[in-house]
Amino acid sequence: MNQTKYIFVTGGVTSSLGKGIIAASLAKLLQARGYRTTIQKFDPYINVDPGTLNPYEHGECYVTDDGAETDLDLGHYERFLNVPTSQANNVTTGRVYLSVIEKERRGEFLGKTVQVVPHITNEIKERMQLLGNSGNYDIVITEIGGTVGDIESLPYIESVRQLIWDLGESNSIVIHLTLVPYLAAAGELKTKPTQHSVKTLMESGIKADILVCRTEHELSDELRQKMASFCNVSRDSVIQSIDVSTIYEVPNLMLEEGLDVVTLKKLNLPKKNTPDLKNWNVFLQHLKNPKHVVNIGLIGKYVELQDSYKSILEAFIHAGAANETKVNVVSVHSEYIDAHNVGEKFKDLDGVLVAPGFGERGIEGKIEAVRYAREKNIPFFGICLGMQMAVIEYSRNVLGLKDSNSTEMNEGTANPVIDLMEEQKTVTDKGGTMRLGSWKCDIKDNTLARMIYGKAQIEERHRHRYEYNGEYAESLEKSGLKSSGINPDTGLVEIVELPNHPFFIGVQYHPEYKSTVANPHPLFVSFVEATVKAKKK
Repeated sequence: MNQTKYIFVTGGVTSSLGKGIIAASLAKLLQARGYRTTIQKFDPYINVDPGTLNPYEHGECYVTDDGAETDLDLGHYERFLNVPTSQANNVTTGRVYLSVIEKERRGEFLGKTVQVVPHITNEIKERMQLLGNSGNYDIVITEIGGTVGDIESLPYIESVRQLIWDLGESNSIVIHLTLVPYLAAAGELKTKPTQHSVKTLMESGIKADILVCRTEHELSDELRQKMASFCNVSRDSVIQSIDVSTIYEVPNLMLEEGLDVVTLKKLNLPKKNTPDLKNWNVFLQHLKNPKHVVNIGLIGKYVELQDSYKSILEAFIHAGAANETKVNVVSVHSEYIDAHNVGEKFKDLDGVLVAPGFGERGIEGKIEAVRYAREKNIPFFGICLGMQMAVIEYSRNVLGLKDSNSTEMNEGTANPVIDLMEEQKTVTDKGGTMRLGSWKCDIKDNTLARMIYGKAQIEERHRHRYEYNGEYAESLEKSGLKSSGINPDTGLVEIVELPNHPFFIGVQYHPEYKSTVANPHPLFVSFVEATVKAKKK
């Protein structure tokens, strides 16, 4: 069996430079050359996973098919590569320490003193090689979260240093992503932060093989030469990553810069064929030359931070391109919506998406948003909590059960149309205990959902504790709110819709997690199409 090759992506100077996008872009190019490639993310925080983090802390929590609550970068990996990730693709310091402590408690270290080196670093190295040892991949790209020099990143950097030595010559490389800032006062780009960052990496025993430089301005040949000589890399290993209008342009930029070629050369791998990015470029063509423009309101309560709804925003980009439509997503904070101002806030919207979320804050605004979209025939799409709000709104305003609510918001409500799932009632630990991962759903004939999906059974990813209360299903059906998708094992209502409406659908799952460039999610594609039609009318 050929040995799996490893690429480590580290960051310097500042966080949020886009290590995930560079990793995903390089993986895309290597995949397009015929290499089986995957990406994993190692996060230095002590939470076991991001599932218990507020979206304001770390952006959205992304969920995989196997039910892992992971970092949002895994979403980028899937969207670029069109290959599902898993529990093994995201590791945190919390998970590493938890595993080592559990082994210590079981006596697996035979009475040894448990230390960062070798016990923590061995655990990290083992997890870094898990995907590589599966035999499914030629190349594994590992993104190290945070920046070089952070205290919490040190065990990871040391593990990478050891692993490079363990793997031997030409079997691994380090790509260091760094910022080359532009000083307006001096009118020039500065390389010193990059030099310091590379020096810090070298102090940890690691030499950068390739430098990827984030910059607002073109790097001159002179600057590239300077960085190559001062940072101890070859001239063709200084790669420019200039700011672009969309992240989906980055693979083409990296292709132009030769990142894939220099990577393969250093890993002693053949170039194989030229990367085939034909379909990718058709998508980009549609994205950059839209024939229509629509405004879609994203009704949420974490709207101040874009990353809170990252997968939804990306799914709109994919669906927009599929419809040759520019989707302007207008963030509307649900806390500030009421019956008096909803008309004013929605007057320029062609569609309304009520977003997922947790807790009581901003709930009445979401319910008001659903009512307005339903009554004014504005295309409506509800995801997870958004679907639950649609059920509550319909129960209150059409069925006449004025006190309808979710027991998440009001435990004592007389009409709990949304209730805690039975198996959740005994759960005390919050981490990793929701209904998570991929679940089946049967779709009824002659429904909007069936028309959209074009098949009778689907599988979608979930992340919730509360659900549609089946006791109300019959009366809601009779009054017009159809249950068009049902989980075959639990009987849980997964999809609700209104037949006599331009577009009105709510889903208990998270379709945004499965939308990719190659396969835009059909629900988003149909929703965008409905908003285009509504606008024309």
